[in-house]
Amino acid sequence: MTRGQKVLWWLLLAFGVLLAVGAGVALWAYQRLEGNIRTDHAAAEALERDAGDRPRATAGAGRTIMVIGDDLGSGTGNARSDTVLLLHLSAGGDRADVVSVPRDIVADIPACHGPDGEPTRARRAQFNWAYQFGGAACTIRTFEGFADLRIDHHLVIGFDGFARLVDAVGGVEVELAEAERDPNVGHDLSAGRHLLDGEQALAYVRARVHVGDGSDLNRLERQQRFLGLLRDRITESGVLTDPARLYPVLTAVTSAITADPGLDSLDELRALAADLRGVPEGGVTFHTVPTLPHPTRPDRLVLDRPAADRLFDALRDDRPLTRPAAP
Repeated sequence: MTRGQKVLWWLLLAFGVLLAVGAGVALWAYQRLEGNIRTDHAAAEALERDAGDRPRATAGAGRTIMVIGDDLGSGTGNARSDTVLLLHLSAGGDRADVVSVPRDIVADIPACHGPDGEPTRARRAQFNWAYQFGGAACTIRTFEGFADLRIDHHLVIGFDGFARLVDAVGGVEVELAEAERDPNVGHDLSAGRHLLDGEQALAYVRARVHVGDGSDLNRLERQQRFLGLLRDRITESGVLTDPARLYPVLTAVTSAITADPGLDSLDELRALAADLRGVPEGGVTFHTVPTLPHPTRPDRLVLDRPAADRLFDALRDDRPLTRPAAP
C-alpha cells in the first residue's frame, strides 16, 4: 500500500500524541480544550431513530470508527466528505486496519434528515454527497447500506481546523517539480519549494481538476502525502516540547473535531490514542475499498463486489485483512 495511505494513520496518531501531551497542561487549559470538541448530537439522534435499518452490532468483534473530512470551511459552500476512512481496532488490540473509502463510489443514499431537519429523498449518487444531504449519520448509513458493516463511532475533522493547525505549526513546506494552478480552489504555485500557510495548504490539498490526472484518487494520494508532511512538521519542529507553541496547536486540533457521544472528550480521545499506540509493530494494515470504473459515468466508481465483500466480511468478523501487494 502507498505511503500516502499510511499517513492518515499517522495523522490520527499525531492527534493522539497532541492530546496526550495536552493532559499535562494546566486544568483551566484542559477545560478550555475539552470545550472546543463538539458533540454530534444530530447524528446520534438520527442513527438512533434509524436503528432498525442498521446492521446489527457484533459482540466481541472489535471497534470500527469512521473518520470524515468536512470541507464546509474550505469555501465550497457545500459540506461534502471528500475524505472518509475507517479505523478498525481488533478486539484483542493486536491489529489496526485503516481503510480509505473513495468519495466517487456511486451508491444508494437512503432518505435522511437534512441540516434543516427536513427529510431528504433516497437517491443514487456519489458517496460523498451523503454528507451534504444528511451529515455524518447519512454518510454512515450509506456506507452501512453497501457494506453491511456497522460503524461504532465517528469523528468529523473540519478543513477549517486543518488550516488553523497548519498556521499553528508555522506552515508546512512542499516542493513542486513543476508549476501548479487550479483556479477552482485558488491554488497557484510555481515550481520549487514553498512554505505554505493554512490558506495555501487548504488550496493545495483540495486541488484536483487541473493537477495530475484530475482524478479523485490522485487528490486522495495528494492529501495523504501532505498530511505526512504535516505530521513530520509537528513531530520534528519541537512543538510538542514547547508549551507556548503547543497550546495553539492543541486548540486547533480540538477545534477541528466533532465526535459522537462516545468520543467527545479528551479522556476518550486519549484512550483511543493509547489503543493505537498499543498495536504492536506489524499489526497495522492499510487498504482502500476495492472499486472499478463506473460503466456509464466517467470519473465515477462502482464497488468491485467480490473483493469489496471479502474486505467487509473480514472487518465484520474481526479477521485479519489480506495484506495488499507492495507498491
